[in-house]
Order: sequence, then C-alpha cells, then structure tokens
Amino acid sequence: MKEKTNYQRIEQWFESMVGIALKIYGHPFTLIVALLLVIFFLVQSVRNNTQLQDIVRDSLLSITFLSFFIIQRAVNKTTSAIRIKINELIASHDKASNKLLTIEEKTGSELEVLADEHKDQVNRSTQTNVS
Repeated sequence: MKEKTNYQRIEQWFESMVGIALKIYGHPFTLIVALLLVIFFLVQSVRNNTQLQDIVRDSLLSITFLSFFIIQRAVNKTTSAIRIKINELIASHDKASNKLLTIEEKTGSELEVLADEHKDQVNRSTQTNVS
C-alpha cells in the first residue's frame, strides 16, 4: 500500500472535520443552545430599548439562524436513510463492488478517481455491447 501524500492527509483531515461539523450542526442539543442564545440576544435587544426596525431585523436574522440547524438535521437524516438504502442494494447485488459500501468515507479526490474508473467501465461495456 502506498504512502499518503501531505495533500491527501490534509484532505482526509478536512473531510473528517466536515463530518464532525455536520454531526454537531444537526444535533438537537445544538438547536436548543442556539435557541437559548437567540432568546437571550432578543431579550437584550428589547431591554436596551433598541428601535423596532432593529428588533424586527434581529428577529428575522434569528429565524434564519435557527432554520440552518433545522435544515441541517433534516439533511443529515435524509442522507443517512438514502445511504442505508443504497448500501442494502449494493450488498444484495452479487455483481456489485463491495468497496462502494464505504464510499462516503472517501475524500473528494478519491471520489473523482472512482467516478473516472466507473466512467471508463461504462464506456468499455457500451463499446463491447455495440460490437
């Protein structure tokens, strides 16, 4: 097995950080903390006698901020469900490559290499079918 380059190590580290961030942003506890921060922020705005237009602007910004966490949770759930379904299909098909079962753990450049391999495989199979 060949040694990983520094770029590959950095890319793998970045991919793992993205995965951790997605789990944190989609966690219910994070939404609760964000909601408490928004409530605290809005109460402070009202207590400091800010203008109505500033309170409305801050409220809209807060709703947008909280929506991010809700949407991230929904995306995480949907992605997990789709991943499980696809893994089941791959595992049940005897001609399928089982190395694709852990494809979500691969980095972006590894996915590009796999995509190129599959594109070449499709081209070869269509050329043999035409002949």
